[in-house]
Amino acid sequence: MPIYEYVCKSCDHEFEALQKMSDDPLKECPACKALSLTKKISAAGFRLSGSGWYETDFKSGNKKNLASSSSESSAASAKTETKASNSESA
Repeated sequence: MPIYEYVCKSCDHEFEALQKMSDDPLKECPACKALSLTKKISAAGFRLSGSGWYETDFKSGNKKNLASSSSESSAASAKTETKASNSESA
């Protein structure tokens, strides 16, 4: 859920509110109770909570980190190709 920033035009109170994107903007200031809140324009923050999907969730055995294993296999095949070309030229 996004975290929105608000400022009160009456008392200049500033605060953040955790709201759903579908929620209506807040109107009443929690400090002075005036109906003069405006949403500030800022980079909206958000909070990730609960269980989520991770790269290693559905992998087993040696496949836990595919990025490093593919680079290792690329390096190994490059060494093999280098050795083959060196033995051919000798």
